[in-house]
Amino acid sequence: MADKVYLSVVIPSYNEMPNLRKGVLDKIDHYLSRQKYSWEVIIVDDGSDDGSWEFFDEFVKENRNFRLIKGSHLGKAGAVTAGMLEAKGEVRLFTDMDQATPIEETEKLLPFAGEGFDLAIGSRSTNRKGSPFSRRIMSRGMIVLRKLMVGLYNIEDTQCGFKIFTEEAANKLFKKIYDFHHGFSKIHGSNVAAGFDIELLYLANKFGYKIKEVPVEWLYVESRRVSPINDSINGIVDLLRIRANIFKKAYTN
Repeated sequence: MADKVYLSVVIPSYNEMPNLRKGVLDKIDHYLSRQKYSWEVIIVDDGSDDGSWEFFDEFVKENRNFRLIKGSHLGKAGAVTAGMLEAKGEVRLFTDMDQATPIEETEKLLPFAGEGFDLAIGSRSTNRKGSPFSRRIMSRGMIVLRKLMVGLYNIEDTQCGFKIFTEEAANKLFKKIYDFHHGFSKIHGSNVAAGFDIELLYLANKFGYKIKEVPVEWLYVESRRVSPINDSINGIVDLLRIRANIFKKAYTN
């Protein structure tokens, strides 16, 4: 692999064997291998204990454009941050292993990265086609609360796990996130944390980065990690924490 690549794709993973058995990595490789630009995929294993690590270890041996980082169980925020700071790409995308937003949607975001914008973020339909009613209510409620407590009025969907950054923006934002959280702490079990994406975009907005929200295809993928009640409570706690940090002027350049 060349020392410098155009696109880095960062994929956090925690106990993803069901998705790995569907061949998601082969699909990602098949798509990227057809592109004219240079690329790399960085898989960040977030302390999996279901055999994912062993699967990845074998896969990267046979696929030279894939790299593997094995870490402790820090949650998605810690895993994505580690991958984005390790990446070499001129532009850097993070996406989910379940490929709810397919890797092919990259072509919708790439034209904006560095071409007048520092970030291009995927945006799902407000209808969230295919998702349960409880998820749609949870999402709409969080959008209202987020705008009231944190702002980001110009962004409709902060939570889509499909975001691309220029190299400069990625280095500054994820280094700031890493330092602010003191490298992140170990967690137990799985959780869906709303605060990471909101905090990231709040910082991007504060630092003056230009953000383009781009509609992307999205398909609901059933996940045992989603709990409407617990995740809603955790999301509100995250919003309160971010609001408190804003009040204390904790987010500085």
